Amino acid sequence: MKIFLAVIFLFSTVLAQYEDTGKRGIYFSKKQYTESSIPSFKENRIKLPSPILENNPEYVELYWKAWVLAFDHFKKPPHGSPFVSNYIDEAFSPSVFQWDTIFMLMFARYGHSIFPAIQSLDNFYSQQYENGYICREIQEADGKDYVYVGREHTVNPPLFAWAEVESYKVTGDKSRFESVLPVLKKYAEWLEKNRKKENTKHGLYWNTGLGSGMDNMPLQGSGWVDMSSQMVLFYRNLAFMCAEVKQNDEAKKYESLANDIAQRINQLMWNEQDGFYYNVDDNGVQQKLKCVAGFWPMLSRIADEEQTKRLLAHLKDPTSFWRSIPFPSLAADEKEYKPDGQYWLGGVWAPTNVMIIKGLEMFGRESNNANDYSFNEFASVAAEKYLDGLCEVYKKTGTLWENYSPDLTMRGNPSQKDFVGWTGCGPIQLLIENVLGFRPDGASNKLSWYINRVDRHGIEQLKFGEITATLICQKRVSVGSPAEIHVIANRPFELSVSIDGREKKTVQIKQGVQKIVIE
Repeated sequence: MKIFLAVIFLFSTVLAQYEDTGKRGIYFSKKQYTESSIPSFKENRIKLPSPILENNPEYVELYWKAWVLAFDHFKKPPHGSPFVSNYIDEAFSPSVFQWDTIFMLMFARYGHSIFPAIQSLDNFYSQQYENGYICREIQEADGKDYVYVGREHTVNPPLFAWAEVESYKVTGDKSRFESVLPVLKKYAEWLEKNRKKENTKHGLYWNTGLGSGMDNMPLQGSGWVDMSSQMVLFYRNLAFMCAEVKQNDEAKKYESLANDIAQRINQLMWNEQDGFYYNVDDNGVQQKLKCVAGFWPMLSRIADEEQTKRLLAHLKDPTSFWRSIPFPSLAADEKEYKPDGQYWLGGVWAPTNVMIIKGLEMFGRESNNANDYSFNEFASVAAEKYLDGLCEVYKKTGTLWENYSPDLTMRGNPSQKDFVGWTGCGPIQLLIENVLGFRPDGASNKLSWYINRVDRHGIEQLKFGEITATLICQKRVSVGSPAEIHVIANRPFELSVSIDGREKKTVQIKQGVQKIVIE
């Protein structure tokens, strides 16, 4: 009888996690769709940032191909849909996906003045349950959850707050924060209640292969490195958003939560001998699998500089992650690794590449060893090697793919074609931020430029905050040469320039045309 009652209790508890009371979107102020048109690429190309890379015209060609595909993926809600905003869609399914949409925003924000893609998240917020739950996949036609094999698989990486903050860095517009914070706080409550297994030594967070976005990755344990690190990232960005709208006590609370989780991750998941992070079981025993999940602690600011150096060594290792196209989802020296990818058994994916490269760049450009890469320099090298692979496959197939083979310079097996989805992050986001080296701060009308090329390169019509600027570095004789930079700006802004890893120099850019020389 006790066993029967325990089963009934467990079943009712699971059902309660996903109970739909019919009150959807009550924490989000936007309730109805307002008609607005979908822009065309042909009419708006001139308004997009235009990269210049004298030595790599193939990168520029791929950049524009990604934008062509992206404009084909801007959509209106279908007639009768409860969606409240136009959105960007991966378009291989009649549903929208959290994880896909969030990474599409990472490149689409560079066209925010044409299509405010950040509003794509509104459709998830408007379908949030009363208890805070948000399904990973929602049908476009009727707003209903799409449940593939079970509700436990319907929680995607909790990256909404990260996407909101990253969009803010380009647009400088924090007006969304007030309206989305109630949604995100409630979602955090649901995750705290329902994504930590009871009575474990670690008290960390779990997911499933499908829920994590890494469908067939052979991960085990009840404490997952990626999900736990993503919760830290969630709380750090919630803290940032709260501080921006003067909710200072809330900001302190979320930063404290982030630090507490980070401490437990370092205590239990970091393996000092291997220099890597692993999942753990109920008793805190590490479940060793060397895969891309182990790099999330960099982006979440859990790993310190010494730990990141150890992680960097794995990324640079050609027997592990430094393959023909970096970075495979599963290390090449793992027994289940597949050279053609086979989805997450080695496939190269944009979201995890973005996570790794953005994690590395957070630790700066300087290196104590002149013969070694700095973190940020390696991030640039990795972005270029990744783009080289995408360009080679583009030459063969004429399009972008959902994922790529790490060893065969071909699309992944299997892989969807014409997939700007998150794959647009490489040709657009990583090109602008890590190959060209631009890091905008639209909120403060500031721009950082990390110059590590000697060819004529730069960008035209880069929009950040209230600024529209063209910046071109003229061809240099060598990496040690001064940089002559031509700038056109619609209004003043602050430009910080670092050349080949040297100390930054800050220049006040005036409205109009000017030429500056950085020694």
